[in-house]
Amino acid sequence: MQKHSVKNCCFIGHRKIEITIELKQRLYDYIENLIVNENVKVFLFGSRSQFDDFCYDIVSKLKEKYTDLKRVYIRSQYELIDENYKKYLLGFYEETYFPERCKGAGKISHVVRNQAMIDDSDFCLFYYDENYTPPQRKWSRRDLFAYQPKSGTALAYKYANQKKKIIYNFFN
Repeated sequence: MQKHSVKNCCFIGHRKIEITIELKQRLYDYIENLIVNENVKVFLFGSRSQFDDFCYDIVSKLKEKYTDLKRVYIRSQYELIDENYKKYLLGFYEETYFPERCKGAGKISHVVRNQAMIDDSDFCLFYYDENYTPPQRKWSRRDLFAYQPKSGTALAYKYANQKKKIIYNFFN
């Protein structure tokens, strides 16, 4: 019998999502299927989204049953971290790292981090609403006018499609 290589999965979604019992069950079943049938053992997480937190809870629950799973926190900031912060992160995750390409990314570091997560994944699980528009922002507190930022999730979804990744969107 041929051994299949270990595969990775990342999670990317909007900051706020509508959490339902049905969504929780769909996600749980889908992630468990990836573990059992696709040999996914490594799960990559970013931050700043309710979807990430929701998926983290599900993977952590599944880790009780499938103890060889690895949760990895991908930092978009803080290339170098002290031992206290590392110890804190490793209280939740089995590993953490800062992608080389995030160096100097500034305000778009989360976009660059998401691209690194997508590149490192075989499966990309999204919570992406194509009609979602982020709240308007100002460049600084002194600015009189706001601008319309692009959705980081929309940018990541487009990137994952360009990279021809296996994508499942849980918004639908």
